[in-house]
Amino acid sequence: MLDALTLQLGYNATLVTLGATLLGMAAGVGGTFLFLRKRALVSDAVSHATLPGVALAFMLMVWLGGDGRNLIGLLAGAAVSAGIGLLCVTWLTTRTRLAEDAAIGAVLSVFFGFGVALLTVVQSMNAGRQAGLEGFLLGSTAGMLRSDAVIIAVSAALTLALVMLLRRPLTLASFDPEYAAATGQNVARTDLAMMALVLAVTVVGLKIVGLILIVALLIIPPVTARFWTERTDHVVMISGLIGGLSAYIGAALSASFPDMPTGPIIVLVGFLLFLLSLLLAPERGVLAAVLRHRAFQRQVHLRQGLLALAQGQPIYEALTLRLLRREGWVLPDGVATPEGRGRASRALLDETRWQLIRRDPSFEAAAAHYDGLTPIETVLTPDQITEVDARLPAPQAVTP
Repeated sequence: MLDALTLQLGYNATLVTLGATLLGMAAGVGGTFLFLRKRALVSDAVSHATLPGVALAFMLMVWLGGDGRNLIGLLAGAAVSAGIGLLCVTWLTTRTRLAEDAAIGAVLSVFFGFGVALLTVVQSMNAGRQAGLEGFLLGSTAGMLRSDAVIIAVSAALTLALVMLLRRPLTLASFDPEYAAATGQNVARTDLAMMALVLAVTVVGLKIVGLILIVALLIIPPVTARFWTERTDHVVMISGLIGGLSAYIGAALSASFPDMPTGPIIVLVGFLLFLLSLLLAPERGVLAAVLRHRAFQRQVHLRQGLLALAQGQPIYEALTLRLLRREGWVLPDGVATPEGRGRASRALLDETRWQLIRRDPSFEAAAAHYDGLTPIETVLTPDQITEVDARLPAPQAVTP
């Protein structure tokens, strides 16, 4: 495993690993715009539509006298078939009353069914029994020739370069197509370019990841990256990094254990990174959400405890008492300390101010910020606070 990760398993294994890494980076970056444009399922239709093209290209090359296993020919057939499938989805969506998801389902099932039928025909051919076309379903690097690895690596690198070149118009069309059209950008052409890039990633990834799982390599990295940042350019970069890392580790594992299929291992590594991000991301992760919820509960207990102290009410909640004691605001017997009395007085004054402005229509905008915890000084200006204090009942108009 260490030899595989350090690219010490030989020239072919190194090329496959580097090609898979470039493919993962291209898929991660390109899939980001599909994710932002909310068209993730289109990649599923495109990937499944490649199968008839692979089978027909093999049959055509055998008919022309070849052995049918030329990777360039097979990928060219996959590209043509996927392009036709993409055009069918577009036509059904724009020219009929079918919604896009229904059009995708129809194209996906028909093309994939046709492809499986053609594979059955191919397997019955004398030249097709050892064709290995089933490797295009789930991906397979076993027996990959050096020339095949070079083709995949170069194609993935070119696709990644094109994605980065078109990053700005794709971003604008993904977020605000109306504004993009108003600035003179041809949104339809931009969408077509995005689909062409997805098609390129799909076709290049057939041999490594397979047509069934390539959609995972397009979608999992951007979804994972979204946990770590709010900025689009950072999502693009992190998504490319996650896609490349998933493919690199997955290809290395597959090279170390030849019986393990490449595509599923890459997807499982990507899912592991997704799971770690889901749990540990600093702002949007589950752990961060749990910690924020606990901090919020703590603030609520402290606030309610201080209000109870200020109004001379007993505190029965054990957690509230424990938190107040931890802050040094009450003694073990529940009596407020001098600091606690000061805090309680300020909390009561703050709450009284909030209640007054919530009843005043002139403070409607400020009252919308009330949540029982936000200090009023962060919402109102000093002049506004002075105005509010002037309207407080005389016994409560005290200086904090």
